[in-house]
Amino acid sequence: MRRVAIVSALLILVLALGILLWAGARFKAPGPPARHGHQSIVLIRPGTGGAGIARILKAAGVITSPTLFELEVRLRGQGAELKAGEYAIPSRASMAKIAAILISGKVVEHKLTIPEGFTSQMAFNVVKANKVLVGKAGAVPPEGSLLPDTYLFTRGTTRAQILARMHRAQLRFLAKVWPKRAPGLPLKTAAQAVILASIVEKETALPRERPHVAAVFENRLRLGMKLQSDPTIIYGITKGYPLGHSILESELSAATAYNTYIINGLPPTPICNPGRASILAVLHPLKSKDLYFVADGKGGHVFAATIAQQDKNVARWRQIQKAEKQR
Repeated sequence: MRRVAIVSALLILVLALGILLWAGARFKAPGPPARHGHQSIVLIRPGTGGAGIARILKAAGVITSPTLFELEVRLRGQGAELKAGEYAIPSRASMAKIAAILISGKVVEHKLTIPEGFTSQMAFNVVKANKVLVGKAGAVPPEGSLLPDTYLFTRGTTRAQILARMHRAQLRFLAKVWPKRAPGLPLKTAAQAVILASIVEKETALPRERPHVAAVFENRLRLGMKLQSDPTIIYGITKGYPLGHSILESELSAATAYNTYIINGLPPTPICNPGRASILAVLHPLKSKDLYFVADGKGGHVFAATIAQQDKNVARWRQIQKAEKQR
């Protein structure tokens, strides 16, 4: 009788060991292919327990046995280590690999891009329209207070948080570059540098031209000349959105706080959110005596130090415009 009991116990032990070995092998075996593409996106919400996580993984099609996944995770002492978040699970990932991904906390990162030259209202609209961000965006940030860039964020980030990050990024950048500015600039504060950088941003799209354009405006500020920047007129009328037509004589002479053909010095605020390159161009302008520039018909500008040379350049530009109309 005793011998029968021992044999039975041994058989049960062998069977249990076999089941454990089988379960472990299946836990490490390749899983099912992704339903679409090379990976499956799985969202584990905060507060979800082990059984709930297993069901979510099964519903997403990344595992076939939620019971086996939950048991193996518990046996390995990993249950409390699984983290909530949005995960990209590779096609045919094993349950062991999936558990490792959830333990690592390497969640999916989303991108949001604010281009250089966007106004704060434009940036606010992009943030507000994003479907992954949550919560209210709050008030539109002050003009020029955001740093254009591509920002990575995880699901659950709020709209207010991403806008705050953009503002902090600009503050950090200014704190780094303002103390290293070239000597003798006609700018008293970093805020003034941002205002001028916003004008430079809107005046040229060519990186190589930005320090030259900055030099022209800074030379004008030193001499007390009006900046006479067309983008400031447009901002005073449309707050940075396309005007829809060429600037009219009446608009050139209209008295707005941003019309630098009328006001002296800088406008009261930036006219957009300038990028790093435009800010650096203002802080380290080209050494030049130029006071004027006009389009060259090739996407850039031609510069001049005297009004006589500027008049010639303007005449040439008008000839280019006339020829284009004729074509």
